[in-house]
Amino acid sequence: MIVKGQKINDRYQILRMIGEGGMANVYLAHDIILDRDVAVKVLRGDLAGDEKFVRRFQREAISASSLSHPNIVEMYDVGEDNGSYFIVMEYVDGKTLKNLIKRRGHLTLSEVVDTMLQLTSAIACAHDSYIIHRDIKPQNVLILDDGTVKITDFGIAMALGSNELTQTNSVMGSVHYLPPEQANGSGSTIKSDIYSLGILMFELLTGKIPFKGDNAVEIAIKQMKEPIPSVCKINGEIPQSIENIILKACAKNPKNRYDSVTEMRRDISQALSAEHANDARIVYEYPEQDLEETKVMALPKNKKRQKENKDDKKTNKALKITAIIASMLIILLAFIFFLLPMIRNGKSVKVPDVSNMTIKQATDYLKERGLKVEEKRQKKYHDKIDKNMVIETDPGKNAKVKKGSSVTLIISKGTDKLTLEDYTGKNAEAIKKTLEAKGFVVVIETKKVSDMNHVKEGSIIEQSHQKGEKISKDDIFTLYVAEFYVVYPDFVKEKWKEADAKDFCNKHSINVTITYEETSSAEEGVVIKQNRTAGVQVFSGASLQLVVAKKPAPTPSPTPSSSPTPSETPKPSASADPVS
Repeated sequence: MIVKGQKINDRYQILRMIGEGGMANVYLAHDIILDRDVAVKVLRGDLAGDEKFVRRFQREAISASSLSHPNIVEMYDVGEDNGSYFIVMEYVDGKTLKNLIKRRGHLTLSEVVDTMLQLTSAIACAHDSYIIHRDIKPQNVLILDDGTVKITDFGIAMALGSNELTQTNSVMGSVHYLPPEQANGSGSTIKSDIYSLGILMFELLTGKIPFKGDNAVEIAIKQMKEPIPSVCKINGEIPQSIENIILKACAKNPKNRYDSVTEMRRDISQALSAEHANDARIVYEYPEQDLEETKVMALPKNKKRQKENKDDKKTNKALKITAIIASMLIILLAFIFFLLPMIRNGKSVKVPDVSNMTIKQATDYLKERGLKVEEKRQKKYHDKIDKNMVIETDPGKNAKVKKGSSVTLIISKGTDKLTLEDYTGKNAEAIKKTLEAKGFVVVIETKKVSDMNHVKEGSIIEQSHQKGEKISKDDIFTLYVAEFYVVYPDFVKEKWKEADAKDFCNKHSINVTITYEETSSAEEGVVIKQNRTAGVQVFSGASLQLVVAKKPAPTPSPTPSSSPTPSETPKPSASADPVS
């Protein structure tokens, strides 16, 4: 049992568990040598005791550690500590795509395209390095708050390979994405990953898995025999160009699939363009094991095509025979791994449903049916079952086990969810401290506002989840506080004086250039023009041009003449007349 504070390999100090799975438990740990948080995945159950698997796991994990891509979780270390085998990976603070689908139902079309472009880029990188993932499913894809996706579990997936059908703890999660060739025991190729990507894309668009069944064998048979449902019929807003990608990726016959993930990625990037707005539903070139809804593309009538058609008929017959043999093989596997052990071990009993019972009630009930109850119990949070009541058992209800087998009770720790209040107006640091003390993840971010008149410094102006919503300890609750920013005033309309405008520019480190214009329509020294629009945010070092009103120069008066004007010329007097 790994506990908080324990050191793995004298280096990775466990902080808390962040995930449980059929093959491994994942812990948040701190690398005390490199001073960074990491994710440590510790193999559990019969995998850690399978020497052949462990050797292959270590080899494949080391191979996968060479992958470097922004959408692949980086693998740092692989090792063993006191019989526990572990891998150390980049810690990604996000949710799995599976959790996101459960929470939202399905993603928007643009979100699906963005997610699939990232995933296909990552898988193309792996294929370029001759690495096939073999277990692509939303449980193995993490998504960050900014929409970045990262795929994980390369080492484990490759080490499991085609033997995964025998891993009863993980088979139900993986068989939904299992390509037909893996279901019938054939080897994996890059086209196997393409099939799984198509199934994952179907689930992102619809919120559903295309093939369901009561057990792994039933689902595997459907993967081999049934056509994939139409996403366009499920949601009429999904364009045919998008469905065509899924149809091509999820073809039963690998010859009808994409030849590479890069080719699939190209189609995804172009699917929503105008040129694909009226795409017709694709038809397969090669037979799909005589599926009734599958059409065969008409081919030109030349000798070469006629020969191919004959070859296709032979292929069709061979595929039909292969499908029958594969179905028989799967039934045989089910008999070997599930029924035969029960026959050998004598009388078996079904594990009863003891959910919502007290520990004593469940213990007594199980013992009455010939089962033993482990003293050590598991505990986990549950939203509907009260604290200290039984959630379920391991093995689960209706599982057939040998009489006298031990059963582990899984006990409720109560809900880990919190019903939120309206925290706006309250101090962000105080709310953060209160909620973190209860185990919730709280982040404080700033939001720019231009008016601080009604906002108290450090108080909450918005929150990511609203009053009445419930959040779990895996959710990130964001509180927003105000960050004041300055905008350009309307210098002209508000009739700013030149001196005041200069003071504003000096205060906010704005490079101002002032020119003057003579005008009688504005007061002298007042700004009459500006080249920056009022209300636009001010950035330090920006340039601003202002025009300031200048009083017009006075009109000059005319200069007086030195010679008298005609009107000023004196008239001669009578006495001045000449004597006759």
